[in-house]
Amino acid sequence: MAEVMQTLARSFSAHKQGLEEQWGQGEQVATEDLRLALQHYRSFFNRLLKT
Repeated sequence: MAEVMQTLARSFSAHKQGLEEQWGQGEQVATEDLRLALQHYRSFFNRLLKT
């Protein structure tokens, strides 16, 4: 279980870093990218609460 959580955490961290890099360069981040990121976070936390 811990390995799965670490893999998920790395995945979220990489995605977050990519979005922050876009913002840091003054690029617009698509609403769809933000929506998908929120869905992934919601799914992650729902799984955490179920365990």
